[in-house]
Amino acid sequence: MPATELVARIGARELSPVEVVDAVLDRMDRLDPVLHAFCEPTHELARSAAAGVTERIARGEPVGPLAGVPIAVKDLIPVKGVRTAMGSPIYRDFIPDEDDVVVERVTAADALILGKTTVPEFGYSGAGHNPVSPAARNPWNTAMTPGGSSAGSAAAVAAGIGPVALGTDGGGSVRIPSAHCGIYGFKPSMGRVPMYPGARDERRPGASSWESLGHIGPLTRTVADAALLMSVLAGPDPRDRLSIPAGDVDWSTAPEGGISGMRVAFSPDWGYMAVDPAVREITARAAAVFEKDLGCTVEETDPGWEDPFHAFWAVVMGDTDLAGMRRLIGEYGGEMSPNVVDILGKPWTAEDLTSARMVRKAVNNKMWRLMADHDLLITPTLAVPPFALHTQGPEIIDDRMVPSTAWLGFCFPINLTGQPAASVPAGFTDDGLPVGLQIVGRHLADADVLRASAAFEAAAPWAAHWPDLP
Repeated sequence: MPATELVARIGARELSPVEVVDAVLDRMDRLDPVLHAFCEPTHELARSAAAGVTERIARGEPVGPLAGVPIAVKDLIPVKGVRTAMGSPIYRDFIPDEDDVVVERVTAADALILGKTTVPEFGYSGAGHNPVSPAARNPWNTAMTPGGSSAGSAAAVAAGIGPVALGTDGGGSVRIPSAHCGIYGFKPSMGRVPMYPGARDERRPGASSWESLGHIGPLTRTVADAALLMSVLAGPDPRDRLSIPAGDVDWSTAPEGGISGMRVAFSPDWGYMAVDPAVREITARAAAVFEKDLGCTVEETDPGWEDPFHAFWAVVMGDTDLAGMRRLIGEYGGEMSPNVVDILGKPWTAEDLTSARMVRKAVNNKMWRLMADHDLLITPTLAVPPFALHTQGPEIIDDRMVPSTAWLGFCFPINLTGQPAASVPAGFTDDGLPVGLQIVGRHLADADVLRASAAFEAAAPWAAHWPDLP
């Protein structure tokens, strides 16, 4: 049941939050031993919160806009008093002493926290495995990765273990697993949702990465549920110096209205990426929906930049406590993910970091020029469908040898620019694996992305499609 319907039925006293949380926790207990979406379930926390909300409703007291809605929280987002390992042996016993801003907001809105969800170590991967907990699995095929780094959040929502989840997105980490799990993922504009202490706590090497790239956003089954969460999450906070003012988006009406007349740029491969033929076919059909069914003008075009992946990781390193992490690698390196150790151990120079900033500026300038003539940009979310567990990605795509990270190439440029973006389910491969379409809006045009997502959802509905779970 979507969060919007839960809220309405709880408000009408047709359901109680206790009934809701009991049903969802029962489903977690049955499915999660296979899916491993949750690395730290919080049954008692959820039940206690549900009982409190139920009692307040019985007394006729006001409750919040998420009253009784179960929500999963990515394990890069601190929850006070709940183990937050971030997929790393460094923090396997870490108990935060404060909530993240977004956790404060959803609990103040009376949501029910189901637990912390599985992530790759520090979010440094688009897959769903780490050294300290079992790998999250894709509900559509449990031999496959759900994507990452919001791996468990996406798997939980796709499996119906709660209607909504929180994720972070520093290089695609909301959109990647949403595409692989066949759900909706929304990355709001940079600064729209404040982040603290995640990415901004100088006391925690590893946890303090991604400041200039990171976003927090919802993973849901419907666009309306994402808008409902954004109505609670959005707005500035003094703890996040990059957070932006509220008031320019009415989240309650943002998904409403059509997009007829919008000018849409469609880039099937950025002009340089290898893309799986099934992904090309499915996303091309989805792009055609914008023209044939939604009344848009669609033009196939590319932004004109060269692959900025090398610069992206230098930007991440510029946000990272390299000295602190290298010190900890000396103690824990043998237990850590090899890809994390390798990237942090590279001999980065000042020129590497400043040159990456120049590449970022160039990408931004190419992008604003493209968007000056277009209201939306659409691309595949990922270059491939889901692939096998415990790998970082395929090394052959469309008969081309590629780095194992090449499949992520559609997502991270939109973190360099900070624009709002979403992944919508676009269809399925012949063997039943989900494929996502990325919808990107102009600078701060979050409402356009939600409206376009809702229009596509109405034209090509996905929420009724469920994985065949045991």
